[in-house]
Amino acid sequence: MRSLAVVSFVVVLGVGCGASNQNSVGTEVNLDLPTGWEQASQSILAEDLLADVTQLASDEFEGRLPGSPGGLLTRKYLAGRLQTFGFEPAFGSNGWEQPLKIVGLTSMMPEHWTFRGPTGDEVSYRFLDDYMGASGLQQPKVDINDAEVVFVGYGIEAPEEQWNDFKGADLRGKVLLMLNGDPHWEKGLFAGERKLYYGRWTYKYESAARQGAAGAIIIHTTPSAGYGWRVVRSSWFGEQFELEAGDEPRLGLKGWLTEDAARRLVKLSDRDLDRLVEAARSRDFQPIALQTTTSLEFTVEVRPTETANVGGILRGSDPILADEVLVYSAHHDHFGIAEPDHTGDAIYNGALDNGVAVAQALSMANAFSKLAQPPRRTVMVLFVAAEEQGLLGSSYFARSGVIHPGKMVANINFELGNVWGKTRDVMVYGFGKSNLDEVLAVAAESQGRVLVSEKDVRAGWFYRSDQFSFARVGVPAMWFKSGIDFIGRPPGWGEERYAEWIDLHYHQPSDEVVDGWVLDGLAEDAQLAFMLGAAVATSDRIPAWYPGDEFEDERKESLTRISHQ
Repeated sequence: MRSLAVVSFVVVLGVGCGASNQNSVGTEVNLDLPTGWEQASQSILAEDLLADVTQLASDEFEGRLPGSPGGLLTRKYLAGRLQTFGFEPAFGSNGWEQPLKIVGLTSMMPEHWTFRGPTGDEVSYRFLDDYMGASGLQQPKVDINDAEVVFVGYGIEAPEEQWNDFKGADLRGKVLLMLNGDPHWEKGLFAGERKLYYGRWTYKYESAARQGAAGAIIIHTTPSAGYGWRVVRSSWFGEQFELEAGDEPRLGLKGWLTEDAARRLVKLSDRDLDRLVEAARSRDFQPIALQTTTSLEFTVEVRPTETANVGGILRGSDPILADEVLVYSAHHDHFGIAEPDHTGDAIYNGALDNGVAVAQALSMANAFSKLAQPPRRTVMVLFVAAEEQGLLGSSYFARSGVIHPGKMVANINFELGNVWGKTRDVMVYGFGKSNLDEVLAVAAESQGRVLVSEKDVRAGWFYRSDQFSFARVGVPAMWFKSGIDFIGRPPGWGEERYAEWIDLHYHQPSDEVVDGWVLDGLAEDAQLAFMLGAAVATSDRIPAWYPGDEFEDERKESLTRISHQ
């Protein structure tokens, strides 16, 4: 029940994180596809994608906040759609849903936050305009009293890079001031320009908590974050969600300062931020006590609640390989009803982020249901919860044991999407990390398209969406979408569209379905994802990280563990 397509191609790697990513020239890759895949692929239509995203991003769904009525409505909608396509519930006795206990924290931050320097001079910052903050403790009050502020550079401990910004300093009870991003000024240092997990805000707060700090402040700059202050403001306003606390170290405060605010803060101790940044660009950096103190007291509304991952499976046709699972994923959550914009709109509809991607994932279920016989391996379509809060749903799923990581052959994640037409290129986030690139290149070539790496590697996109949760447990994972070379448009047009959307609509109420969307490129990307997944689910071989990749060892361990069961 298989048809074989063999294409020889040239793909240039060498941009990933591994130490041994070499150029692959003239590599022959077999796309082993199930009978009828072409007809099934044609069931993926732009009008169907638009219908799903229009429903999910409507005001009726209230921005799909975890633990809200809109979030529950979203989950019911997705389960119903999977059932329509003939998929089976993925979670046994729990049916379509994997319940996820989370805690909502609404921090009542003071209007002003004050710091006192060594000479008694003070600076005060205004909430929303200068600083953002939220509790890292699941308790009704946070009280930081006369804590010393210490500059800790990038706040990174990376033994494999011989890098440690803390140098054994006693930072218990301190407030740590940190740079965003990671060291990137030398080729081969922290993968060069490509931001790694060390550069993400989630890592920064985890790292500070391990030092016993009372709080951490990340200095925001648009280049280091990949977005402006407005995104920090909207993303950290209102209720924030976490998994239920365990015995892991936690911060009292997760904070942000604008770059200008940080400059004024370090000036209290007669220091210059640029010189501090320069000092941090060295393995010899030592934490710098700023002789500045701060106190901060705020109450926290703690709301235990539940959300859920939603998933369905199509069981594989091979009696042995059906135990192995290809996972398609997309996050179903957004920010709900929060701070109004200048028009008074307070519903964060999340059409592009992540409605279009959810629609693409639904189209995978539809397309696989059109095959006369399922592929050899089992296919899961998974809608994960609380991605916007730190990849909570995908992290929980990947480590839950519902499917052993060694049994997951690959993860193909959908995130954001293209609503402006067809492109000649396919942008791969984390390009050069696994041989999924090679299969995707052949599939893209059949569409007359070529693979490119993400343009803004400093934004660290690979570590910012759900494919990262799968990669962390060793599963070869990727996210791709249309690039920026739009057919019928002048050079630079696509880059301008994406930049404009990030600047005006990313994590804003204005992320809505609008007239003028052209979804034929979104459909083409979904057809490409179907072709890639159908090949992976049918092939004799499973994907693998390239030698030396940061996730290779975890993959080897998971495969070893599963072979011994």
